[in-house]
Amino acid sequence: MENSVADTKIRFIADEMLGKLAKWLRILGYDTIYYREKGDNGLIQRALDENRIILTRDTKLSERKLARKCLLIKSENFWKQFEQVIKELDLDIKNKLFTRCLVCNSELIYVEKESIKEQVPEYTYQNQTNFYKCPNCERIYWAGTHRESMADLINKW
Repeated sequence: MENSVADTKIRFIADEMLGKLAKWLRILGYDTIYYREKGDNGLIQRALDENRIILTRDTKLSERKLARKCLLIKSENFWKQFEQVIKELDLDIKNKLFTRCLVCNSELIYVEKESIKEQVPEYTYQNQTNFYKCPNCERIYWAGTHRESMADLINKW
């Protein structure tokens, strides 16, 4: 990428080699499609149609003229990949944490605690105050220890 951008409205599409990176960009609150279909043409077209930055480890894909906004990920190591994207694109890593579904990428919505009582473990219901739901896949999220561990890793940056 030629220019860095500090914009939480930035959108990504990660190819099939970068599933973990896609998940962690969602944790940061970035709209990130994990494209698992074969062939580059569909990925490029979706990136163009939706104004997304392509994230790939595929040198040939990154060199294609139609792949205008593309970041070639250099390392096989996930943490180095994550660091590369954050630094090269000057990403805000704390402003929108945990605002997207990790499964389907939809924006989460706050839900009243009583409305999800039957959908979460009793212990969780008793010990958590705030719950969020994915309007697409209906997965429920809350600030448990797993989320705290992820936040701790991000706060080390």
